[in-house]
Amino acid sequence: MTPAAPAYRRLSVEERRSQLLDAALTLFAHRLPEDVSLDDVAEAAGVSRPLVYRYFPGGKQQLYEAALRSAAEELRHCFDEPRSGPLLPRLARALDRYLGFVGRHDAGFSALLQGGSVVETSRTTAIVDGVRRSAAEHIYRHLGVTDPGLPLRMTVRMWITAVEAASLIWLDEGKEPPAEELRDWLMEQFAAALTVTAARDPQTAGLVRAALSDAD
Repeated sequence: MTPAAPAYRRLSVEERRSQLLDAALTLFAHRLPEDVSLDDVAEAAGVSRPLVYRYFPGGKQQLYEAALRSAAEELRHCFDEPRSGPLLPRLARALDRYLGFVGRHDAGFSALLQGGSVVETSRTTAIVDGVRRSAAEHIYRHLGVTDPGLPLRMTVRMWITAVEAASLIWLDEGKEPPAEELRDWLMEQFAAALTVTAARDPQTAGLVRAALSDAD
C-alpha cells in the first residue's frame, strides 16, 4: 500500500511574508542587492515571481527595505535588559544576546550593515542608523544618564561602531574567537574607552566611579 503523501499546508499571510523576507535576507547578505532579482528571491523561497509581487508590489526596493526592517527590529530586542544589578554584567548580557543574534542570523546581520549598494536610500540608511541609536539609548539608560554630553555620546557611538566591525570580522573568521571571548574583549574595550573619556570629562568620570562602586 502506497503511503499517503503529506497534506499540503497553506501558509498564512505572515508565514509567507516571513518566508520571503528570510530568502531575501540570505541573498542580500551574500550578493550585492542590485545583483539579486525578484526571480532569485522567488526561486530561493520556492514560489513564483507573481507571488513575490503580490506581497511586495513595490518590487525589489520594497522587499529590500522590508528585509532590513525585519533584521533591525529583531536586533533592537537584543538590547532589552532589566536595569538592575551592576552595570557591566547588565551590558555583558545584552552583548551576549547581540552576538547570539549575529551568530544565528549572520545573513540578516550582514545584509543589515551592507553599504554602498545602488538600492541604498535615505530610508535604508535610516533603518541601520536606527539600530545604532536604539543601542546607544539603551546604554545611556543603563548608565543612568538622561542628558549625555558630547564626550560620552562620542564614546558610546564609537564603541557601537567597534562592536559592529568586530562582529563582521568574527563572521568572516568562522566565528573565532568563541563568542564568550569576543564578548569579554568588547566589554574590556568599553570599560577602557570610558576610562579614557573620564580623564577629560567630569560626567563620564562620575559614571565610572559609580560603576566601580557597584562592582564592589
